[in-house]
Amino acid sequence: MLKTRYEGPAVGIDFGTTNSSVAVVRGDEKVELASFPTATGSTVSFRSILYLEQVKRNGGAKQLLSKTGPAGIEAYLDAEEKGRLIQSLKSYLPNRTLTGTEVFGRHFTLEQLVSRMLADLRERAERQFGIPIRHATVGRPVRFVGAETDENDAYAVSRLRDAFALAGFEGVEFEMEPIAAAYSYESSLDHDELILIGDFGGGTSDFSLVRVGPGVRARGRSPEDLLGNSGVGLAGDAFDARIVRKLVSPAMGSESFARSLNKTLPAVPTWIYANLERWHYLSFLRTRNVAEILRSARLRALEPEKIEALTALIEEDLGYQLHQAVQRVKFELSHSTAAEFRFHEGSLDLRIPVTRDEFEEWIAEELSAIEHSVDSLLESSGVSAREVDRVFLTGGTSFVPAVRRIFAKRFGEGNIQTGHEFTSVAHGLALRAEESLVASLV
Repeated sequence: MLKTRYEGPAVGIDFGTTNSSVAVVRGDEKVELASFPTATGSTVSFRSILYLEQVKRNGGAKQLLSKTGPAGIEAYLDAEEKGRLIQSLKSYLPNRTLTGTEVFGRHFTLEQLVSRMLADLRERAERQFGIPIRHATVGRPVRFVGAETDENDAYAVSRLRDAFALAGFEGVEFEMEPIAAAYSYESSLDHDELILIGDFGGGTSDFSLVRVGPGVRARGRSPEDLLGNSGVGLAGDAFDARIVRKLVSPAMGSESFARSLNKTLPAVPTWIYANLERWHYLSFLRTRNVAEILRSARLRALEPEKIEALTALIEEDLGYQLHQAVQRVKFELSHSTAAEFRFHEGSLDLRIPVTRDEFEEWIAEELSAIEHSVDSLLESSGVSAREVDRVFLTGGTSFVPAVRRIFAKRFGEGNIQTGHEFTSVAHGLALRAEESLVASLV
């Protein structure tokens, strides 16, 4: 069982649905981020991915190897025979029915799978900073994806704590991710403010109202400084899925039909296209059954070229490349009113124009849920929008203009600030860890 009392050094770990990062406080509250090697250099944003593969050793015996983060992606892309690529594990933590999975005939609990990523994060940070890391302050969402009750939310926290223990940690403290972002923002202030933090991850969007500043630190923080928080179980991944559903899947036959006797029916079952919306599920479609379904559909389809494109995407296992193309067009639409989805991989060459207005129409339901979460936070906290001094937005989805307009409409464009969108939570967690460490020594 992990200890809960904090011990040095001051380390913050943001274990995210899509990306993770680690930060350490050195002297004079200087925060340093761990970096992770990639094929083209290094990155401070570690993809929350686990890749498992079987390799033959001398004598023909098979050994199960795991790689995580950028190294896991590169191993997956380089492999001729694909192993098992797993991502978004954080989103399954509240699920009591998902206890684990079989990989190459071996059973792994969810906690064991998560711990492999956490162990690599810890070991990489230890090598870079030259210090042992056994304690950390760890981020958690206001509400985990899929946690419908407080009990399920607490269950997710307990599983994450167990995963940290399996990864070699002796103690962790949990802090709300938007509160951690508030610590990061506060480090640049020379006066006190009431701020609204919007933290957009891959799986959750979290919001908090909190008083921060040098005066708050000097008098000592109190529970009353956190006026309220709210969250919704959607963010960047949901936006990506909409792009695939509305833009990519139609180009691969999702709206196409086939002749069947005297009837015209959908060419391909909808569940196949549902797997496209989460790129790491594409490997699950490389089965004999799916191949036969697509072969038959291609023969009967009114638009066989679209079924051929879908077949190529699956057979050539281009899920990750598709995900990257979706990310690119989403980024372009955040900076331009129109863009072109480009996907030139393997035997595929897709070019599809898309406008920002179309994208915003596709994500209207998600935008409404975010609006409701922000408004409910203000209402439950008894705070009016004009009382909020500043809005600090962090996470990749904060770049989306339609998301930013939600806050500009309520608080004014001039009151919105962004920065370090992918690492501010880890930065703030490290500062929070330093504060806990100092308090424990007083």
